[in-house]
Amino acid sequence: MNTLFKNSLQRTPQAVPPIWFMRQAGRYHQHYQGLRAKHSFMELCKQPELAAQVALGPVAEFDFDVSILFSDILFPLEALGMGLDYTDHGPQLGFKLNPQTMAKLGPVDEAIEFMKFQKAAVKATREVLPSSKSLIGFVGGPWTLFVYAVEGSHAGSLIQSKTLINMFPQFLEKMYPLLKENIRLQFEGGAEIVMVFDTAAGEVSPLFFQEWIQPVLTRLSQDYPGKIGYYSKGTQPVFFNKAFTDLPWAGQGFDHRCYLPDSFKIQNKGFVQGNFDQSLLFMEDADFKKALTHFLAPMKAMSPVERAGWVCGLGHGVLPKTPEKNVKLFVDTVRKELS
Repeated sequence: MNTLFKNSLQRTPQAVPPIWFMRQAGRYHQHYQGLRAKHSFMELCKQPELAAQVALGPVAEFDFDVSILFSDILFPLEALGMGLDYTDHGPQLGFKLNPQTMAKLGPVDEAIEFMKFQKAAVKATREVLPSSKSLIGFVGGPWTLFVYAVEGSHAGSLIQSKTLINMFPQFLEKMYPLLKENIRLQFEGGAEIVMVFDTAAGEVSPLFFQEWIQPVLTRLSQDYPGKIGYYSKGTQPVFFNKAFTDLPWAGQGFDHRCYLPDSFKIQNKGFVQGNFDQSLLFMEDADFKKALTHFLAPMKAMSPVERAGWVCGLGHGVLPKTPEKNVKLFVDTVRKELS
């Protein structure tokens, strides 16, 4: 385990935070492009040795403190029989979920067996990572998976997902036990924590979040106390009431729409991950350095005690075509400025 990351999980004060980016292994990186030229995306995810090589690449080159399972949040939908293909236009499911197609979802036990490739990928990644680096797993948020199942994507106003919300409990009858077991399998493979990535959560209201999404997140966090982290895209502090923040989270990620110093008050235990605007990595050198300095200034103004738990990263994932030199500059600058 990485010492800096361990300190963040325990909220032990430290000057320099650990650094990891969502999607740090991906299309922007030449190492990934080299592997992708020889293998399909599905092969990179489902062949454990390949998934391990993809995950190792950015850690080896940019010296991130934490590595993350290389996979995709949609595989549980494939596991339940919805079909899945990756095209130039993004992921494509075999059918969309509605009251007529709900019965087509397959048995949970077969889906769990299907997902064991992720445990193998975590195990293979742990074997190639230096012992000084941490490794985390992930699953998609139940709401985000429901949105993909119903809409085929998580773009737009999510009209179908919201109007069909009364199907959500029925969907969870199969998805929840699958996610719970998949998380356990990732822990068995060697993951230190598992993140729940809820990229569609910001498209709802705070009341909708608290009525429909928070109850299932409550169950997940309580099933694995202190071992589950949560990240939601586009949400604001008003989404997270006291009942949510009192849950036994390992920590929480915040996107760039949130003011990071205030996020330590929202999530008062475990790590706080984030949250430099990933689009700013495309700036020219002088502008990028200025933007990064501006981002770090309020963090530097906080004492190590006040910012204990910080895991430095982006607001969301690394975007395709992000200049690699700015990824390296980000990592080097954070360590230099805060040491």
